[in-house]
This record gives sequence, C-alpha cells and structure tokens, in this order.
Amino acid sequence: MACGAGLVHRTGRHDGHKLGGFNSLQTAFLQPSALQAVVSVCATSDRFADDIHFRGGCLLGRKFGWGSVMLYLCSRPADPALMPDWRQDWLSRLDADPFLAPLWASHQRRDAYWKHGSVCEDWTAIRTPVQIWGGWADNYMNTVSQLVENLSSPVKGIVGPWVHLYAHQAVPGPAIGFLDEALRWWDRWLKDIPNAVDQDPAYRVWMQHSTPPSAVATHRPGHWVSEATWPSPRVTSVALPLSPGRIGGAGGPLSQRISTPQYLGLHAGEFFPMSLNAEMAGDQRHDDALSDCFDRDVLTAPLDLIGAAKLRLRLTSDRPRTSLVARLCDVGPDGASTRIAQGMLNLCHAAGHEAPSALTPGKPIDVTLTLDQMAHRLASGHRLRLALSTTYWPFLWPSPDVATLTLHEASLTLPHHQGSDNEWTPPEPAAGPAWPQRILRPATAARNLDHDLVSGRRRLTILDDSGEIEHLEHGMITGSGCEEVWSITEGDPLLAEVVINCRQTLRRGDWQVRTETWTRLTGTATALKHEARLVAYEGETLVFERGWHVAVPRDLV
Repeated sequence: MACGAGLVHRTGRHDGHKLGGFNSLQTAFLQPSALQAVVSVCATSDRFADDIHFRGGCLLGRKFGWGSVMLYLCSRPADPALMPDWRQDWLSRLDADPFLAPLWASHQRRDAYWKHGSVCEDWTAIRTPVQIWGGWADNYMNTVSQLVENLSSPVKGIVGPWVHLYAHQAVPGPAIGFLDEALRWWDRWLKDIPNAVDQDPAYRVWMQHSTPPSAVATHRPGHWVSEATWPSPRVTSVALPLSPGRIGGAGGPLSQRISTPQYLGLHAGEFFPMSLNAEMAGDQRHDDALSDCFDRDVLTAPLDLIGAAKLRLRLTSDRPRTSLVARLCDVGPDGASTRIAQGMLNLCHAAGHEAPSALTPGKPIDVTLTLDQMAHRLASGHRLRLALSTTYWPFLWPSPDVATLTLHEASLTLPHHQGSDNEWTPPEPAAGPAWPQRILRPATAARNLDHDLVSGRRRLTILDDSGEIEHLEHGMITGSGCEEVWSITEGDPLLAEVVINCRQTLRRGDWQVRTETWTRLTGTATALKHEARLVAYEGETLVFERGWHVAVPRDLV
C-alpha cells in the first residue's frame, strides 16, 4: 500500500499530504510488485505546470517560500534519546542541507528535471487502484479530475471545500470521515473484502454555494455531487463571447487594454492554505477594482458550474515578456466578490512549456488559458465575473517588463452542470486520541498589509509562531516560527522583494539546540538573486554557519 508520509510543517502541524501524496503516485508509476493500492492527498500529476514552482509557466512566489521553509525544516538534529552520536550526525546534516529555491528556479522550462516524477508523462504506467483527495481551498484540486479522467486502473476522486489538510481535520467544513473512506479502500484492495468501494461514483465533489467571501471561513455552504463517470454527461460546455465589460453580448472585435498595478493580488491568499490564519482568498473586490473585468448579466436562476473554464484570446503585447491571470468570481448584490477559480499563463509559454519564446511586440497570438477545476452554484441575483490582470503579487513573482496587453478577440467557455440535489452522505469525521502534550506558549499568527504613502511601497507581513509545546510521551519541548515580508513598489517590478526569517528550538532537560534561517529573493532584469543564511546553536554556542548567494539567470520569466 502507499499513503502520505509525515512531515512537520513550519507551524508544527502534521502534514501528511503533498510530499507523501506525490510519493504515493510516483511509486505507483514505477509499478513495484508489492504495491496493491494508493491513497493520495493534495498531490500533483505535473511537477512543473501544476505545482508550487511554475504554475502555467509563471514563477510562483511560494516556490521561494517553500524553499526557505525546507532549508530550516531540514536543519533539525536527531533526538539524542534515539541517537547517541546525534551531534556529529547533526553537523553533517547541516553541512549537507540544500537551499532548494535557486535549484528549482534554475529550471524555468518543463525539462527532464520536472518530467521526472510527473505521472502525467504516461498515465498508463499507473496500474494500481488510486483513491485521490483534494480541496477547493487548496491549489492541488486539478489532480483529482486529471487522475479520474486519465487512469485506466480503478480510481475514485473526492474534492471538498478544504484547505491543505486531511478531510477529517480540514477547514472550511464540512469535514468528513477520511479515515473511514481510506479504510474501505484498503479493505477492498489489500484484503479483497467485497465492500463495493469499487462501485462508488468516480468523482464526488462538494458544490460550493454563493456565500460572502472570507479568508477565515470555518464552513462553506453547499452539497455533495456524485458523478458516475468523469467527464460527466451532465456537464455541457457553453461558449460565450466577451464584449466590452461583458460576458456574452454581441461579441466581435475588442480593443481592451490590460496593464495592472504591481500590487494587484494582495487578497489572493496562499498557494496551499493550512489554517484559518487568513490564508484563503479574501474579498476579491479590491483586486477586481484594479483588474479589467467582464460581468455576466445578473442571474435570474441559480447557475451550477462543475469543471474547468477555458478562456480563448487573440491578443498582442507591447513587451516580450508578461503573464496573464484570469479569475472567475461570484459577485453578490452588495458587490462582494468570492473567487471561484483562477488560472495563469506566462504568455511566452503560450505554445508550450518545453520551448517558450519571447513575444514579438505588436504581433497577435492566439492563447488558450484553462482555469482551475471548480464546483460552484451561483445564486439568483448574483453575477459571474471574469477579472483579467497582468500582475498577481505575491502569488506570482513579477515579470521585469511592465507590459500592456491588448485583447482583440475573446471568449469564455463555461462547464454548465444540469443541476443536482445532495447526492452523497459521507461518514462523519473521526480520529484517534490526540497526541498528549502541554502548551507552554500558545501559538500566534498575524497577516498585515501596509502602504507607505511616501515611497509607494506596499508590504504583506505574515507572522506564524507555533508557540512552544511539551510532548508528554517523550519530554521533548519544541517551538518554531516564521516571519515573511513581501514588498513591492508600484511602477517598478524590479523592486519586488521577499525576506523570510525562521527559527526553531528543541530542548529536553539540559539539552537545547536552535537553528535560524534568513532568506531573501530579489530580481534584476536578467537574474533572480537568491540569498540565504543558516546558523545553528547548541545551547548559546554557535556551532554552524553557512551562507548562499546565487544569481539564477531569467529565462523568459
């Protein structure tokens, strides 16, 4: 069997998704004879274009953030209670600790580095039964539909309203019985128990209903939809032309110019939210006001959407490098805007990610931008909005060129669902007993925006402190925390900067160690400049120090 392996996240939470989910699929791809079944949670099938690195060929800001977190996570020592020679092992580990962010940044095309481990390279290679889970508030939602659509082995997909957590622990609710569903999967494929799990619908999704936007939502209203097959015969593709400011209308030639402020995107949320610390997308009306928007007429009846919207465009750029970001939003009668789905494309990658090419200013190109999967019911009295931008900070690292796009023709294809009532009642969430622990210092978190009216500098500051916890089974006391500052100045994308400081402590009795990391990313017109520093202390004695200064040439990003 294969399931997500454990990894302690920067806030001390247990993360058994992402890396463990990736490894489960990659192991199935290798076809080991002993592997009988897979349960994968929050994973990707394409490590380049649908992961934390280069979404749609665009350089993601969280790529650097995750590389920074990995630098400090991997600096931990072994427990002296388990390894008497822990100190020498720790020093060796520190010396080998990689700063992964510049390595990832050096592969700006979909080359062999990314193809390795991308199971979409050959869907037929996976012959193992796969149960795949995702969440609409996470950014690995696309993998579920991709596997259900493309695998020939038994496969079942479930997507809820959740962030990057297991479904029995996740927010927003409703949480469901992940452990029960996983056990059914193991029982069928490991014990050959005829429990009919192989007869379950192929694709079960929580259809979210219109609700006011919130970056800290504890629950998303909706209902479960069960599709026997995917793609579903209950979904119809409806193509609508874009007219000036409108989805629909007469269509025809456009002359829409798009050049958005560098700070647009500050309400986009995290790539993989993991808590209620305002990590999910917030009210989009702030970013909508800075975008070029197209609205559908006010709905006189509910509209159900399941699947991926596609945007087809003919456009020109006045610069050789830029990106296009599209957001679908549910706009309420009061103007509040809830993001339903988003998509992004480095326009240099419009013809493919393996051999991108610079844009020829003024030369028209045809572009297809596929947005993320969604399941959403817009209420009567609401409007569907398409918001377009050339910037999305700090979700995307900015292009060095301040570009203006001109739309000449455009259409939006929507996946209309015929409608449904609740079609599944999942098991209630259940879990084992909590790990016995004592809180010595409570966790704290903050997320602040500020705007310097003198310099025009805008900053997003993220504080995430796990507090300090005593683990009662073995007596280890752990603490960790990070501060991130993402800043940018309007009109000059080359002033974009992120600085991340992380620390962690481990102690038991007289034994105490501490590691600290400092990382920084800036850019020039030709390079991405990565800096980092790692220090380690035993008690108050500095025992290790190392620094990195790596300039990675830009390759059409």
